[in-house]
Amino acid sequence: MKTKKKFKWLKIIRNIMLFVVAVLLIVMSGNSVMTMYEHKQYPAWGQYVEVKGKKMHVYTKGTKGRTIVMLPGLGTAAPVLDYEPLLNELAKQNKVVVVEPFGYGWSDLTNEERTVDNIVGELRSALQQADIPGPYTLLSHSASGIYSVYYANKYPDEIEAIAGIDITLPQAVEYFKESVPGIPAYMSLIAPSGAARLVTYINPSDFLPKADEGTYSDENIKLTKMITAWKAYNKDVVKEANEMEHNINATKEMTLPPNLPVIIFTPKIDKVTEDGKSNITFYEEQLKNVRTHQLIVLKGHHYLHWTHYKKIADDVNAFLSASLAHPF
Repeated sequence: MKTKKKFKWLKIIRNIMLFVVAVLLIVMSGNSVMTMYEHKQYPAWGQYVEVKGKKMHVYTKGTKGRTIVMLPGLGTAAPVLDYEPLLNELAKQNKVVVVEPFGYGWSDLTNEERTVDNIVGELRSALQQADIPGPYTLLSHSASGIYSVYYANKYPDEIEAIAGIDITLPQAVEYFKESVPGIPAYMSLIAPSGAARLVTYINPSDFLPKADEGTYSDENIKLTKMITAWKAYNKDVVKEANEMEHNINATKEMTLPPNLPVIIFTPKIDKVTEDGKSNITFYEEQLKNVRTHQLIVLKGHHYLHWTHYKKIADDVNAFLSASLAHPF
């Protein structure tokens, strides 16, 4: 009797597992079909260039003034869409370029390691293939500050200024005595499994800019949800996050070049260590040997360009006009 009951429960558990697997397969298949359809219906805004045998998306707006190249923060699924309000403002006086790295936006995935050297090399190749000559002002957000510092140190003739939005700099780990976080490998299944698509429907606020109404258009928001379903925490992003400690170690001897104009935007102090260190004191320390610099503190969160895009654009324009008016 007990044996029959045991087999009965095993059969129920087996059927439940088969049902779950069937549902997962249906969701994954549906997600794959939707992704292929969306790629055809919503083509990239800019041009594709070939880098290491893969397609990289380069979006350009504006034709006059200086060339500003915008680099996204780690895991920002759709950089062109995320930056759109800020790039629209900057493009009124500059040529603005967003190169979406592999694993981001409309760009392909890659099997290349996500080392700082590879990422910067791919960025340079994309700019060259798109026939966008320098010198460039690199405008970085968050972790891409590491790539800006590396680029400026390794190819100084190609960079004329750096602008940073709450950027990560390689000295931060030692300064704050913090470890570098990573992302579990299983997170790379979120997009291909269809889980990211489900979450964008169930709780879209987790993936959308927290900005005033009207800052981002309905079309932008729709496309941001769509590309999040394609690219959220994909394998390239996960590998990049887990390569960050190596990339910081590779650049920790590199500083912001003294003769390069640098402007940094940072949120007001939200955390102070026991010995009085904060994001503001850190940036002040990094900028003290930079001949021409400006540190601007704004009320807001890590993605300051969601709410302060007009001020950031005005301040960047004013800073570049003043600091690059006369050669060093």
